[in-house]
Amino acid sequence: MSSSTQGCAGVTMVKRFNEILRHGLASKSFVIGGLISLLFFAIAILSYLWTPHPIDNIDIKNKLVGPSWTYFLGTDHFGRDIFSMLIMGARNSVIVAFVAIGIGIGVGVPLGLVAAAEKGWVDELIMRFNDFTFAFPSLISAIMITAILGPGAVNSVIAIGIFNIPVFARVARGGALSIWKKEFILAARSAGKKKLRISAEHVLPNIFSILIVQATIQFALGILAEAGLSYLGLGTQPPAASWGKMLNEAQTFLHFAPQLAIYPGAAIALTVLGLNLFGDGLRDVLDPKLRRNR
Repeated sequence: MSSSTQGCAGVTMVKRFNEILRHGLASKSFVIGGLISLLFFAIAILSYLWTPHPIDNIDIKNKLVGPSWTYFLGTDHFGRDIFSMLIMGARNSVIVAFVAIGIGIGVGVPLGLVAAAEKGWVDELIMRFNDFTFAFPSLISAIMITAILGPGAVNSVIAIGIFNIPVFARVARGGALSIWKKEFILAARSAGKKKLRISAEHVLPNIFSILIVQATIQFALGILAEAGLSYLGLGTQPPAASWGKMLNEAQTFLHFAPQLAIYPGAAIALTVLGLNLFGDGLRDVLDPKLRRNR
């Protein structure tokens, strides 16, 4: 590729980014959800650089202490700093959800592209597998998988990732089927390109936007799933922090220390709300039809 061609491609990408940003700033969902999501990721990154107190530091004499300059949000029933645990819980949620989404995209998208390109019995086989997976409630199946493999963050990632595969396979197939009908695909086939190459070079870039939106939605669901598994004792194990585990430990203190449940519950609700708002706004921004209808 010549330098002039690379320069044109770079200018096109910058213009596309500026256009998305301009339409995004006009969307309340995009702005509000983006700010909440950015705060969530910033807190998760902060945990790698700084936490006020070690989360495995048990100090019974300072248990259930109220908010102060030493303990910003107080302490729990073991004397651990709640703010530090929330920060570390954010990191854990990001890691689990991110890796699970990676599994879903890495396996599901190629399956969806193959199904759309080959059609016939290959398409039927992949889609029937998806239908079989969707027949079982994802959270219950994740509980079953972690119960079989054993509790732990790695097994919870595998369980959540498995049920992201059919989601991305179906989304990729649906988007790819409409792209395969386009004239430029016919031109690529006339030029002698194989289906695999066409899927990688022409189909995948054209469904990238819908995959990004779906990934945002699944990321929020991944955080919920991780919290649910940890609440049941099948996800992240002590001494690592998890918002779901914090809720589990707080349920016996609801009457006289409700803040132990309010803080992680609010963190989960706010994060999921932000990601869903951002995904909804991103869908509106990336879809020209929705922009015209607003």
